[in-house]
Amino acid sequence: MSWLKKILYLCLIGLVLAVLTVAGAYWYVKDDLPDVSLLQDVRLQTPMRVFTADGELMSQFGEQRRIPLTLDEMPPQLIEAFLATEDSRFYEHPGFDVIGMMRAAIVVASTRDAKQGASTITQQLARNFFLTREKKVIRKIKEIFLAVRIEQLLTKDEILELYLNKIELGHRAFGVGAAAQVYFGKTVDELTLDEIAIIAGLPQAPSVLNPVRSPVNARNRRNIVLGRMLAMNYISEQEYREALQAPVISRRHGAQITASAPYVAEMVRQQVVDMFGEDYAYSAGLQVFTTITKPIQDAARRSLQQNLYDYDERHGYRGPQAQLWTAVVNGAEKDPTWQETEILNYLSEHTTLEDLHHAIVVAVEEQEAQVLLADGRQQTLPWDGLKWARRFINDQRQGHAPKQAADILQPGMHIRVRHNGEHWQLSQEPEATSALVAIDPNTGAIQALVGGFSFAQSQFNRATQAKRQAGSTIKPFIYSAALEHGYTLASIVNDAPIHHWDQGAGIAWRPRNSPAVYDGPIRVREALAKSKNVVSVRLLRGVGIDATIQHLRNFGFAESDLPRNETLSLGSASVTPLELTAGYAVFANGGFLIDPYVIDRIYNEEGELIYQHQPKIACRDCLERPEPSAKGPAHADGDAEAQLAQLFASLDPVPEKSQSEASNQATRVLSEQNAFLIREALKSSVWGGGNWNRGTGWNGTAWRVQSLQRRDISGKTGTTNDSKDTWFAGFNSQLVGVAWVGFDDANRSLGRATWNANLGRDQSSGVEAGARTALPAWLEFMRVAMKDMPADQVETPSGISSVRIDLETGLLTRANDHTSSFEFFLRGTEPSQYAQPGSPAFSFDEDEPSTELLELFD
Repeated sequence: MSWLKKILYLCLIGLVLAVLTVAGAYWYVKDDLPDVSLLQDVRLQTPMRVFTADGELMSQFGEQRRIPLTLDEMPPQLIEAFLATEDSRFYEHPGFDVIGMMRAAIVVASTRDAKQGASTITQQLARNFFLTREKKVIRKIKEIFLAVRIEQLLTKDEILELYLNKIELGHRAFGVGAAAQVYFGKTVDELTLDEIAIIAGLPQAPSVLNPVRSPVNARNRRNIVLGRMLAMNYISEQEYREALQAPVISRRHGAQITASAPYVAEMVRQQVVDMFGEDYAYSAGLQVFTTITKPIQDAARRSLQQNLYDYDERHGYRGPQAQLWTAVVNGAEKDPTWQETEILNYLSEHTTLEDLHHAIVVAVEEQEAQVLLADGRQQTLPWDGLKWARRFINDQRQGHAPKQAADILQPGMHIRVRHNGEHWQLSQEPEATSALVAIDPNTGAIQALVGGFSFAQSQFNRATQAKRQAGSTIKPFIYSAALEHGYTLASIVNDAPIHHWDQGAGIAWRPRNSPAVYDGPIRVREALAKSKNVVSVRLLRGVGIDATIQHLRNFGFAESDLPRNETLSLGSASVTPLELTAGYAVFANGGFLIDPYVIDRIYNEEGELIYQHQPKIACRDCLERPEPSAKGPAHADGDAEAQLAQLFASLDPVPEKSQSEASNQATRVLSEQNAFLIREALKSSVWGGGNWNRGTGWNGTAWRVQSLQRRDISGKTGTTNDSKDTWFAGFNSQLVGVAWVGFDDANRSLGRATWNANLGRDQSSGVEAGARTALPAWLEFMRVAMKDMPADQVETPSGISSVRIDLETGLLTRANDHTSSFEFFLRGTEPSQYAQPGSPAFSFDEDEPSTELLELFD
C-alpha cells in the first residue's frame, strides 16, 4: 500500500501547491481587478435615435450601433447557437470551464497552435468590459478571477443577456440586435436559421468572418456553427441540411429608417450635441421626438424633388454621363458592345441618388429605348419618357424638340433614369436646388423641412443656412409698415415709372414693374396683389427708411440683413427660408413673433422624459391690455358708437395673467388689425378682383393657388433680379409654408424655357419667376398638408370696419355695382368723402431721390 500513500501524498502536495498558486496569483492581481459591481448598473453605449412626431425612425447617431434586447426578446435558436459555439457548458460552470481549459491545453500541446480558445461567455464578458485582447498569461488570470466575481454577482441569464448585447460583431455592430439589422436588415425575430448561424459565428473574428467582407469565410464558419447546434440537439438533421444549402446573401444596412428627413435629423443632432455634449448625445441611448410627421414630411420632399425635375427637364437634356461604347459609326462597327456582366460590374460602382438610377442604353428603336439597370433588370423607356429631352444649350436657350429616340440616345450611353409612377423615363441630376419649410404659426413647431434635392448630394441646409435675397416676398412687410403710418388698403398710389437722376452717382434710379405694365393710380390692395414694384418704392418713401427697417425688425429680421436704401422695398434684404416663414407667421397668427423649433421632447435610455420644449404660443384669446391703435386719422366726430365702445374698453378691468401664462405667450409685435388687413390683401393675390364679365377683372400673381379651392389662403410670390432667386410664401391661420428655388451659385440665373413642341398645353414656359418656379412646389405640398385641414373661420377683429368704396378712387360710394366693393379699414381710417362722377384726375407729389440702385422684381 506504500505506493498508494505516495500517490495520495503527491496529490495532496499538488492540491496545496495549486491552492497556494491560485492564492498567490489572486494576491498578485487583486489590486488591479476592477469592481465588477459596475455591471449591476451597466449602461451600454447606445446611439441617439431621432423620431418623427408619429414615431417613425428618422435617423440615428453614434459610434456604436446597438439595439438593446432582453433575453425574452431573442429567439431561442439564436441563444442556442451562441451557447453551442461559444460555451456549451455555460449553465454548468462557475465562470471558468476546467474541462474546456484542459481540452484547449491538449490541443496546444499536440499542435503547438494557441488558437484554440478556452474562454467562457462569462470570461469574454469580463474581457469586453474590463480588459484588453492582449494574449498574455496575466490577462488570462485576471479574466478568470473577474469571471468568478461576475458569477457571484449576476445570474446566468443576466450574464448571457449582457454578453449578447455587448459583443462586438463587426461593421460597428455591437450586440445581436444590431448585427441582425446591419447584415440582413432584419430584427432578430425575423432571422432564418442560416442567418442566426452566421451571426453566432462572428465573435471569433468579426472583421474576417462577416458576410459583407467575405461570404466564403462566413459560409464556412456558419457550417461549423450549424454542426455544433446539430451535435447539441438544438436543431434537427433536416434543419441542418436546409441551412447548409442556403446561400449567403448579405449587404451592409443602415438603420431601419422609415421617415426620410435627413436635413431635419442633422438639425436635431447639432442641437442635442449643444445641449448635452458629444459623449452623452452619441452613447446614452437618447430618444428624440421631433415636431414633423411622416406624411407631411414625405409630401414636402416629393414636391420639392418633382418641382426640380420639372424645372430641369423644361431647360433641356445635358447629355449622358459617359459613352461606354460606340457600336456603329458610318455603318461600321467601331467599339465592341459590352457584355451584360461587364455592364453590371460597371454599374455596381455607381450609387443611386434618391430615385435616380444609373442605367446603360442597350438598344434604341424609333420612339423608345432599352436600358439595363444595376440590378440586372432591363427596362423600356417609352416616348413619353423621352420626348422632353431637347438639347440644353444654356439657361436661356434650348434646342429643337426631338422627333425620335435616336435624336437623344445611342447604345452604350451611361444615363440616369427614374420611375415617375407610370413608367420609366430618362432623367438627370438637377443642377438647380430648392428649400421648403412649413411651420405651425401659433407655436413655431416645424411641420416639414427640406434643405435641398438630396442630403447625399449636399449636406448644406438651404432652409436654415442659405441667406438669399427675398425679392417681392418682402413687400407684405413694407405694406404693413405703410398701414402703420396712415395708409389704408384703399389708399391710391401712383403706379407710374420712377425716373430720378442721382447727381452724386451720375446715374438714374429706374425701378421697373415686371411685367413693365403701369396702371396709373391704383389702390394699395390691388398693388400688393399684382406685386407692383414702383408702388412698393413709393410706400417706402412715404414711411421712411428708418421707420420701415424698425418695423421689419419686429418680424425677426436682422437689421444687418436689411439694406438702408430704397432697394429694400424690392427685396434686396437677405433671409433664409426659415426666417421668412417665421416672418409670415406673424401675419398668420394675428401679430405674434414665434420661435421655430423642431425638437419636441427627449427621453433617456430608461424612457424617462429629460427634456420637453415649452414653445411661446401665439394666443389671440388670452387676456391682454388694449393695444395702441395704428397711426392714422382719429375717429370721426360722428362715430359716437365707436368712441363709446373705446371708452368702455378702457374702463374694463383686465385680470392679471399667471406667471406661467405670461412666460408661455409669444410677444406681440404687430397689431391684430394690421395682421388681418395684410392677410386679406394677400388673399387678393390668389383670387384677384374686379368683374370679368364687365372687363375689369384682374388676377393676382398667386392665381394658381385657386386650384386648392380654399378661400382661407393668403400668398405672395417673389423673384429677384435676373431670376436668381424665386419664392412663394403662402399661409392660413394653421400652417405657413415657404418654397425657394435657385442655384447655389447666387450669380446664376434660373433663365427661361422656350415652348417644347412635344409637350401639351399644360407645360410651363417663359421667364422663370416665383409664380412659375417656386409656387408649384408649395402648391403640391399643400395639396397633401391641407387635405383634411378645416377651412379657417374668418373672424374680423375688433377695431376693423368694412365700408363700400369706389374701386377707382378708393372713396366712399353709394353705387352697388361692379364699380364698387367692400373694403376693410382700421376703425377711424375710413374715407370721409364720396366719389363723384367725373372726379378730377389724381395729382401726386414728385418722388424723392434715392442713392443706391438695384432692380429686383416680381
